[in-house]
Amino acid sequence: MTIVHHTRGTASAFKPLASAVQMNLAGAIRTRRRGVRGWTGAINTDYDPLDPATAANPFAAYRELHRGGRVHYNPARATWIVSRNADVRAALRDTEKITSTQGVTRIRMAADIVVLTDGDQHLRLRKQVQPGFTKGALDNWSTIADRLATECVSDLLATPGSDVVQRLAIPLPLRLIAGILGVPDTDIADFRRWSEGCVRIINFTLTPTGIADTARSVRAVMALRRYLLRQLATGHLKGSNTVLGRLLEYNTEGALTDSDLFHVAMLLLIAGNETTTNLLGGMFHTLAHNPEQYDLIRADPDLIPLAVEEHLRYTSPLQNLYRYTRTDYEIGDVTIPAGSRVLLSFGAANRDPHTFETPDEYRADRNPRSHIAFGYGPHMCLGAPLARMEAQAVLRELVQRVARISPAGPATWSTNSSLRGPTTLPIRLTPG
Repeated sequence: MTIVHHTRGTASAFKPLASAVQMNLAGAIRTRRRGVRGWTGAINTDYDPLDPATAANPFAAYRELHRGGRVHYNPARATWIVSRNADVRAALRDTEKITSTQGVTRIRMAADIVVLTDGDQHLRLRKQVQPGFTKGALDNWSTIADRLATECVSDLLATPGSDVVQRLAIPLPLRLIAGILGVPDTDIADFRRWSEGCVRIINFTLTPTGIADTARSVRAVMALRRYLLRQLATGHLKGSNTVLGRLLEYNTEGALTDSDLFHVAMLLLIAGNETTTNLLGGMFHTLAHNPEQYDLIRADPDLIPLAVEEHLRYTSPLQNLYRYTRTDYEIGDVTIPAGSRVLLSFGAANRDPHTFETPDEYRADRNPRSHIAFGYGPHMCLGAPLARMEAQAVLRELVQRVARISPAGPATWSTNSSLRGPTTLPIRLTPG
């Protein structure tokens, strides 16, 4: 990756940038172009999160970004990049100037759902779904998580050298989400396929392949919607001890329609499934390659919550999200113009040497309280306690039953620009 300082004097060297795509729920697309003042004062970079090799292993690129200034600009992607921990946290707080209402991916979109709203509207929608994530609800789900952790670790012990992604990282969160939604096991394969299709929208590029992938993502969303609406129409999920049943029973923020419940279910399936799969798979990789740290956790199981937080910082299952500026937005001596696309790099922020000592090291006893693996501010992930619960359940099971976690073959990593985790990870567990 190379970076060059760009100043007003070299502005004539730049041609108009590629169009940015804006898509709303009706499917409208329009083109926007930036004037030369759009990137004056930033540091130009060829860092590209959409590059498959960079997405699979982004950490060298993050080190290069941190050696530069606070704000970078990629002309080819028409994207501003914010990578320092303090700056990303500040941007996530300032929803008046840098908004989610135009989308959190490269595609601009609008919808009346939690992740795509700000201000009073966001607060209202967040209160609607909060009953599904109370301590009482989580206590119910923890019983399921503990049982699944026991089953999956037992399966890994019985099949030495098997792929931990297929045996644990995929099925455990998927079965948990299905369980708390009241979805039967027979439909889990469909849920996995639709969920994987939905997240491809994050990698949108203005190419024939990119447009085709986006169309497939839209079809996956619609298939998921049809399925869940059919399930809701039968009435058996309502009045149940599922997360949707709890939302209907305890909601005080106005009536919830089936469409509202679908949006909650979709958010759970995508955010609570894909990211937790990455969290769990990455945790096995981290512990297999840091055996002395695993020994530290085994010697003191009280470290388990802290060890999970450090792993979240170290691997960042969600590497980045996008925002769009409502007004000119200042970071240091750089002004990001109104209407700009901004990449908030959670992965880089969690490896920021200005915030974390030796950030490229995993330390199970570190307290990484400034990490933003689950976001920060008003949009802090609602499902974060659920993901933590699953990871802690698995790690508790491991330290009780496993003396050593060892790689049994090379790992491969996803090339999704935002959701990073191993796609194959052969692992051998030594009983102990």
